[in-house]
Amino acid sequence: MTGITTSAHFIDYAIVIATLALSIVVGLRFSGRQKDAGYYFKAGGKLPAWAIGMSILATVISSVTFIAYPGEGFSSNWIRLVQGLMVPLVLLIIVWMIVPLYRKVIRLSAYEYFEKRFGFLARLYSSLGFTLNHFARMGTVLYLLSLALNSMTGIDTVYIVLVIGVSVVLFTIIGGMEAIVWLDVIQGFLLISGGIIALAILLFSVEGGPVRIWEVAAENGKIGFGPFDFDFVNLTFWVMAINGIFYAIQKYGADQTIVQRYLTAKSDKEAIKASLIGILFCVPVWAMFMFIGTALFSYYHISGEVLPPDMKPDSVFPLFIMTKLPVGVVGLVISALIAAAFSSLDSDLNCLSAICLEDYYLRWKPDTSAKGQLLAGRLFTFLAGAGTIIVALFYVFSGGEGVLGIVFTLYAIFSGGIAGMFLLGIFSRRTNKKGMYAGILACILFTFYAVLTSTTVEWGGREVLLMDLGNLNFTHHKYMIGVYSHVVLMIVAYGVSLLFPAKPAEESLTWYGWRKLKRQQNSEPS
Repeated sequence: MTGITTSAHFIDYAIVIATLALSIVVGLRFSGRQKDAGYYFKAGGKLPAWAIGMSILATVISSVTFIAYPGEGFSSNWIRLVQGLMVPLVLLIIVWMIVPLYRKVIRLSAYEYFEKRFGFLARLYSSLGFTLNHFARMGTVLYLLSLALNSMTGIDTVYIVLVIGVSVVLFTIIGGMEAIVWLDVIQGFLLISGGIIALAILLFSVEGGPVRIWEVAAENGKIGFGPFDFDFVNLTFWVMAINGIFYAIQKYGADQTIVQRYLTAKSDKEAIKASLIGILFCVPVWAMFMFIGTALFSYYHISGEVLPPDMKPDSVFPLFIMTKLPVGVVGLVISALIAAAFSSLDSDLNCLSAICLEDYYLRWKPDTSAKGQLLAGRLFTFLAGAGTIIVALFYVFSGGEGVLGIVFTLYAIFSGGIAGMFLLGIFSRRTNKKGMYAGILACILFTFYAVLTSTTVEWGGREVLLMDLGNLNFTHHKYMIGVYSHVVLMIVAYGVSLLFPAKPAEESLTWYGWRKLKRQQNSEPS
């Protein structure tokens, strides 16, 4: 990220420090209520729907969104927004069923459902996939935040990683899920306000205002979701749309950070309402940050200002913040950027700790007391946080080259197919343990093949594939690997289940049981 020479005013620094201090104060405010692991991870199941909804928003919107979406809008069009647009379409179909299901059949871990449905290996596979994904994500978020703040303020990235990282870990350890949700409410409003203020100033900083911004963007092909070719090799609308459907199923049907929020609500109805509030807020926020990038393109095109030749698209929004926004507003927007990262990191830490406790530790020590579980949960939070800081620092000292690709490749190999597993669990009574285990194996083998035959490395001064099978190489867009992994798992798991039939799944774990229950409820006199 290209350096930005302008430094923040002391007023801006004061605003940022005040927001970090507020985080610790909120954590301390709720620390006394953390009496057992159930309260630490589920906030006693007493939180209102609107607060949980804002927490879902703040968790999904990270600092990557704050920086990467404007960068994408600046350099391209809105095609990467298509994935997010698919989420409410999917959620409106499945949320009425999955929320009551999880609240009924699991204690804490979302992956407990997969064990009840398909056995321990299914739980282990899905849990490990979540752990690899979110551990990589946390290190990435903290690293990218440090780069952005370094370019904006000149503060050393190491100090930024340590200060933000330690603050998040300390807050999460002492406050638990209740503190996380209520701080997410504050940070959610902060990041929305920061985006709105920055966009408003941007739109009215040129002659002709918003109309002229829109005209220039349209003239230069920055507005739209294309190309619309039915082509899976290149990045097209259909690649993003199909990818978005499976992303939504996996995120809201099998992601611990979301499922754990379902358990914090007072009732099924409140949990459903919270889910809808969260995603219906997410879409306009994603769109706003994407449009900020579009407006930035028009602004610099109209003003004639020349950007540094080596400036990357992700650096343009930080440049605008530091050079065009007034004192005080800069501090507010930087605080919003930090809030976006903070609200993702604290949630990931708490949920990773929950997974370590439920899926691993309690299998080894099932008789652990309530206080012992709370202590173990806090210890896992500390270890996950320390690991996140170490990963971020490793990126800093290594320049980040190649490391992110390796981490995400490992995640793709070991966590593919989870959305397919969820769909079969819910909608297929025939799919059984043997079939699912075969499906998981097929999914891993396919993903290995797809990644190895589509990933290049530098060797002898030229780019070569990790594994070259000639005409049999995977040539579709890499976003489709995740899509195909779900399909491969479903086809193999269902097919093998037909070859080795077993007792049909318990109705209460499927859509059929939910439908039967709804019919009974509707037939009862009011």
